[in-house]
Amino acid sequence: MSLITPDFGLLFWMAVVFLIVLGILWRFGFPVIVKMVNDRKDYIDDSLRKAHEANERLANIKIESESILQEAREKQALILKEAATTRDAIVEKAQDKAREESNRLIAEAKAEIEAQKQAAISDIRAQVAELSVKVAEKILRKELGDSGKQMDLIDRLLDEVSSSDKKQ
Repeated sequence: MSLITPDFGLLFWMAVVFLIVLGILWRFGFPVIVKMVNDRKDYIDDSLRKAHEANERLANIKIESESILQEAREKQALILKEAATTRDAIVEKAQDKAREESNRLIAEAKAEIEAQKQAAISDIRAQVAELSVKVAEKILRKELGDSGKQMDLIDRLLDEVSSSDKKQ
């Protein structure tokens, strides 16, 4: 017997044991191994399918987010435009109100100036009339200080009155 070449009996029994182990494995081991491999394959396929769906959802979410972002930008632009319009309207309204108020104040000031002017004119006229009366009084006192002058003035006035009556 040699170590390198086994004899026939050993080979026979090794073949029988190999076939029995192969049969047991074929009957009980391989189906479990094949089932585990198939389960693992199904799990990997399911994971790949879920990953693909997640990528699609992520792409859809990205598209939706871009859409929502664009819509938000449009709304922002619209709101800013409306705010600018409202601001312009408020500014214009305030300017109109300020113009009206300034016109009203100017009109009131003009009326007040006119009233003060009329009052000043009336006051001046009253003072002029008073001064005229005082001057006339002084002149008359000086001119009519003696009775001869008074008589001449009376004669002249009577002549004027009588001549004016004749004309009429």
